[in-house]
Amino acid sequence: MKKAALGILVGVLSFSLVGCSQKEESSQLESIKEKGKLVIGTSADYPPYEFHKKIDGKDTVVGFEMEIAKEIAKEIGVELEIKDMKFDGLLPALQSQNIDMVVAGMSPTEERKKAVNFTDVYYNGENAILIKKDDLEKYKTVESLKNIKIGVQKSSIQEGFAKDNIGATNIKSLSKIPDIILELKNSNVDAVVVSKDAVGGYLKEYPEIVFANIDLGQDKEEGSAIATKKSEDYSLIKKTNDILGSLKKENKIQKFVDEATKLSQ
Repeated sequence: MKKAALGILVGVLSFSLVGCSQKEESSQLESIKEKGKLVIGTSADYPPYEFHKKIDGKDTVVGFEMEIAKEIAKEIGVELEIKDMKFDGLLPALQSQNIDMVVAGMSPTEERKKAVNFTDVYYNGENAILIKKDDLEKYKTVESLKNIKIGVQKSSIQEGFAKDNIGATNIKSLSKIPDIILELKNSNVDAVVVSKDAVGGYLKEYPEIVFANIDLGQDKEEGSAIATKKSEDYSLIKKTNDILGSLKKENKIQKFVDEATKLSQ
């Protein structure tokens, strides 16, 4: 009888563990549904990805990635809350569960994958070099950039690109893109590495700044993906990948990019 009772107890415990495991597998997605809100973190200084714009007299965070976030929230059936913060504070905010997702033009590098989970890549951009117009003849090769002061966004893919692909030895990293552009305008840095898609508005604002005529060799970024908390629970990732797949299939992401680009100009 004791053996039988023990067997029943083991069976109950095993069933309980399986039940807990199954519950954990859906916890991220279900917890968002339960609270009725998807909280995303972004760094809204990166047009056309995400940026501030006055809409009907109200300061609003807009951009093609915000449109993607709206679609995700709608498909999950919850409200969307956007938290704007410094780019280098996004992953810590995710790990401390202050946000549910990072939607901020973030590339799924191998280093970042150690800390968070990523969705599929949904958009690829190009890296570019910004310089002063007067320096166009001065900086014409990657080699000419190695020993000058280069500005980048802190913790961005461009920071790694400046180090690894350009071999830059003097890098100034700042949290916000506008601050980096101003550093170039004020001659506090000699060049800036940015995503080509993210600077159209700044080039109009500062006509003395231009793209350098430099073949970067590896000008494609690793692409943008959405980050979620590191976990063996992939319910939120799977649901988001399904939504992203549908958006790409319907060509909506490119439509969002085109509309946001116009809005940023």
